[in-house]
Amino acid sequence: VSNAGVGMAGPLECQSLAAMQSLMDTNFFGLVRLVKEVLPDMKRRRGGHIVVISSIMGLQGIVFNDIYSASKFAVEGFCESLVVQALRFNVAISLVEPGPVMTEFETKLYEEAERADYSRTDPETAEIFTNLYLRNSKDVFASLGQTPEDIAEVT
Repeated sequence: VSNAGVGMAGPLECQSLAAMQSLMDTNFFGLVRLVKEVLPDMKRRRGGHIVVISSIMGLQGIVFNDIYSASKFAVEGFCESLVVQALRFNVAISLVEPGPVMTEFETKLYEEAERADYSRTDPETAEIFTNLYLRNSKDVFASLGQTPEDIAEVT
């Protein structure tokens, strides 16, 4: 089971390239490293099951989540491409793509976003992000968010 991930939200021009690369290293290449470790043995045994917990953002991008969505789209493409080969060896790959889930992951992401410096973007974008996106995202998570237990039960 792969469930590692980090988030990033905010105007693109306010994100450092180093932070973007770090996110991709965890969200995408972390999964790739894990699969490279377990897949050869599963293929030899002709059986296994890899479960990847991803995000709905691997299917649909969300405004101000450009890099996070890109990492989850990469996970989607990786798993979809790999499943054909894996099935030949009786190895299943399940990709779970939940929507809003109420965890410390989201709480931390919002806290970081509220403290961030938005001086590298224009005032209109900063205003939209801080006063519309952040406020409404919190409301969406509060009203529609699933619990980790909900996701575990479905998985």
